[in-house]
Amino acid sequence: MKFSISLTMERTSPSTDMRDVIHHMVEMTQLAEEMGFDIVWVGEHHTIETNIGAAPFQLLTHLANHTDRIRLGTACVVAPYWHPIKLAGEAATFDHLSGGRLELGIGRGAYQYEFDRMAGGIPQKQGGEFMQELVPLLRSLWAGDTEAHGKFWSFPTSTSVPKPLQRQIPIWIAARDPATYDWALSQGLNIHSWPITRPFSELESYRQRFLDALAKNPQNGSPQFLAMRHVAVYDKPDGWRLPVETVRDRNGFFESLFRNLGGVKNGFPDQINIHTLAHNAEFTPESLRQNLVFGQPHEVVDKLRLYEEAGVDNFCYFASYGLPYDFQKRSLELFGREVIPAFAKERVSVVA
Repeated sequence: MKFSISLTMERTSPSTDMRDVIHHMVEMTQLAEEMGFDIVWVGEHHTIETNIGAAPFQLLTHLANHTDRIRLGTACVVAPYWHPIKLAGEAATFDHLSGGRLELGIGRGAYQYEFDRMAGGIPQKQGGEFMQELVPLLRSLWAGDTEAHGKFWSFPTSTSVPKPLQRQIPIWIAARDPATYDWALSQGLNIHSWPITRPFSELESYRQRFLDALAKNPQNGSPQFLAMRHVAVYDKPDGWRLPVETVRDRNGFFESLFRNLGGVKNGFPDQINIHTLAHNAEFTPESLRQNLVFGQPHEVVDKLRLYEEAGVDNFCYFASYGLPYDFQKRSLELFGREVIPAFAKERVSVVA
């Protein structure tokens, strides 16, 4: 099992200096590279201060200029927000600027609030149709001249300029429903899954969807299965209190956007009371401690062995959910120094 990390630029208050936010993003990326992570992921979001991702390729270029080896990915660009020619060209340009380090994650989008501003108000669920039309066009544009006569995009013969540096850019699809798994695996694409705050059984159901789809498409190479979870590693037994309270607080914003329950004022989303939600049992301290990858180093190792045994190829460390910067860096250091080596030793012993 390999390890990647998801980082988000976030402001929870107008008093937070954006320059500090960017500096912290660079420091966390450099630390992740030092600790042996394979990929750093950044997302795409618009007009939301708690999830700043207006220019993912610009941000990745900045991170590329401050790192040497770690691969750099989008998780995810939102399909309805992009014209295929523009995305093909921007992705290929970044692939050159980074020395061939791009991992391209694509999703259908999460927030109706954004769709009302970025995609002409189409229903958020329709984003999957855009994604399924977009991916084959990207591959064709990277390969050479192509023309499109689709439901969403039509254009005369064109190609991507430049072409990517990599012979084949790895593509990851954000997936939850079985139909998305079936389509992605039919195309030989990798899967990026996120059980949010739900129990481990949710992850197991996603893995089963992956295996079911893979069985229908055994000819399409060796797609990878990634699972993302909130992570906090701490020195003392009571270290769970701050990350648990932070997740509970942050989910008031996330659920407001995800379920389109509140508004956004000057970039800051309304916070709803998570106790009013039908699934509020997920947010008790006990549930969060059990479901998320929180713990002292030895506890985190034990939790992650379950992910490895379940068949996760890449575990994604979700780092950005409002924790203080010093806590984030200490957690990442502990994960890199005391958790990743446990799995490296196991891989070596298996090979031997």
